[in-house]
Amino acid sequence: MTESKRLFNFSSGPAVLPVPVLERAQKELLCLPGVGASVMEISHRSKEFEPIINGARANIRTLLNIPDSYDILFVQGGALLQFAMIPMNLLTGKTADYVVTGTWSKKALSEAKLLGNTRVTWDGNDTGYRRKPCDDELNITNDSAYVYICSNETIEGVQYQVFPNTGEIPLICDASSDIFCRPIDITKFGLLYACAQKNLGPAGVTVVIIRRDLIERSVNNIPSLLNYKKISEAGSMLNTPPCFAIYIVKLVTDWLLNDIGGLEKMYEINKEKAALIYSVIDDSGEYYKTHADKKFRSIMNIPFRLQSDELDKKFLTEAKEAGLITLSGHRSVGGLRASIYNAMPKEGVITLRNFMLDFAKNNPYNRRG
Repeated sequence: MTESKRLFNFSSGPAVLPVPVLERAQKELLCLPGVGASVMEISHRSKEFEPIINGARANIRTLLNIPDSYDILFVQGGALLQFAMIPMNLLTGKTADYVVTGTWSKKALSEAKLLGNTRVTWDGNDTGYRRKPCDDELNITNDSAYVYICSNETIEGVQYQVFPNTGEIPLICDASSDIFCRPIDITKFGLLYACAQKNLGPAGVTVVIIRRDLIERSVNNIPSLLNYKKISEAGSMLNTPPCFAIYIVKLVTDWLLNDIGGLEKMYEINKEKAALIYSVIDDSGEYYKTHADKKFRSIMNIPFRLQSDELDKKFLTEAKEAGLITLSGHRSVGGLRASIYNAMPKEGVITLRNFMLDFAKNNPYNRRG
């Protein structure tokens, strides 16, 4: 039998995980040290699972320097459920402002509309969702329940470099695709959440970091598993949580703290990786074209196109042969996309960079006309 070989996986999610994390999970899969059973077999209320969930929570608090005025919740349902939970818990009869910068903030708005009053305070549709707005472009109402943003739009490849200043109005952020890619000031946010399958771990768990005063907005007439206050009071264990996914979050955050050395160092690595790909695009004479305006380019997701659909298909075929996989763009827009999350090693990005250079050299585009 041919030995399996790990390829460089540029998927937007579920995404690549750190090899040391996978190796440790493999080692402990059958039997957690000192436990005698797998993490998938033990009770979530056992003394053996307690240090796993508490350790994951403590690591997240350390990485983002989260003060005690915030709680950290582990919930299920991914970002899509947060699109609904946020208005269910926080609208409280008011109107919420939504900043629409791409596919995912637009989807969040459509879900919130089902549950209460919303208002679009900025929509990048006219720009083709190529950028984020500046503060002076936002028209936020003084009595808004909250202002909702998506930190990083994976499909369009646009990312906030500076977060909006919303004053006393709580800023709510979907950070699913760029949490832990860089240091942030968590106190700028009333609530920040991230589904796991990008930079945190496998699909199945979502981390919600929420200011405690906002938890108190939750009303009793919504189901328990959708109620931030009840989830918080139960320590994220109203029902059986996704124990294995939380275990992997614990290992990933251990890796960030102990192997990487924290988010400042992770940010430097991520900027270096992104620059390798953007430099090829910028120096290609428009052989490669990316979507986002330069000032708002994502360091996590880089969508790009070649000069024709035929070249895009050829690129994907030859890239796979070179060990570079899942480089297709999102099905809604086509093209190509390299997702270079925290766990993508620099070696993989260098391999992609070299492939892009060779492909352009070996496949010149002859413009007609």
